Amino acid sequence: MRALSLIEEGRLERVDLPEPPPPGKGELQIAMRRVALNHIDLWGARGMAFAKRSLPIVAGVEGVGEVVGRGPGVIGFQTGDRVALYAGLVCGQCKACRALRENLCENVAGIMGFHVDGMARERLNIPSRLAVKIPEAVSWTDAACAPLTFATVQHMLFDNAKLERGEWILIHAGGSGVGSTAILMAKQAGATVIATAGSDAKLERMKRLGADHVVNYTTDRFESVARRLTGKRGVDVVFEHVGPATWGGSLLSLAKGGRLVTCGSTSGMTAETNLALLFQQQLRIIASFGATFRNVREGLDKMAGGLRPVIDSEIGLDEMAAGIERLKNRDVFGKIVVRMG
Repeated sequence: MRALSLIEEGRLERVDLPEPPPPGKGELQIAMRRVALNHIDLWGARGMAFAKRSLPIVAGVEGVGEVVGRGPGVIGFQTGDRVALYAGLVCGQCKACRALRENLCENVAGIMGFHVDGMARERLNIPSRLAVKIPEAVSWTDAACAPLTFATVQHMLFDNAKLERGEWILIHAGGSGVGSTAILMAKQAGATVIATAGSDAKLERMKRLGADHVVNYTTDRFESVARRLTGKRGVDVVFEHVGPATWGGSLLSLAKGGRLVTCGSTSGMTAETNLALLFQQQLRIIASFGATFRNVREGLDKMAGGLRPVIDSEIGLDEMAAGIERLKNRDVFGKIVVRMG
């Protein structure tokens, strides 16, 4: 069975693994069809797992596949069903899980592809409760972007930031997977979008996605542009996932009572915060990590309704390590999706 494994920090290799055993009680066996790449794959390859783990581990945090086996006690799934897989090994029993807030699970056993073996393998067994059916109208490639990318943005914009029609939003790194998705979802919701990127070529592509205004953050102060465009008022929401390189300007871009929602920090892990600005402007900083099963379904429903993710390219499993290197170099617009079969 072909797989891509992290052999040691910074070293990803294509390997051959044994076929999985028959699925156990409550498990599905999945033939993987697509795996989508994310910055968390890059973090994993760099050793930034934030928890103990044993190497080697199979890579791949976001993926979809076809049910090819059912263990005893599985209800609601049949052989041939197409499913998106939830990477967080949540317990399903704690207070947060019972409240359908799975990304706050108190007993999570790790993230597939980050702490334990992931999805970049031809077959795997997984608890059936971690599988979400894919609507018939959604392709394998698009669906691969649902369990992490679409779900994360759905959770950030609407559960956390509570973006409303008519509001202004500043979206950073609009050429990334989550950034491009945020542009699409924010425009669909009726917001006015200011999007940033580090190259003029990406600015043009963001405009074609629907961004109302674009800023090259390497040559212009995006906070000044945001203030000018809003008549010095500031934006209602900042979609932040860059970190120290944009953090101070992001807070300065907000209107009084504005909301900053963040799901990542690709430029580092520590940023200074002007506390006087924070309380005087009554700003809200909302941390967001992952998503819920409901968010995965909402993302798939949006795809079925015609909101398609931005696909940079499709590659083979043997090219996955090179794809992760492209993420490192920011040489990507949208999502890189790996064909598994």
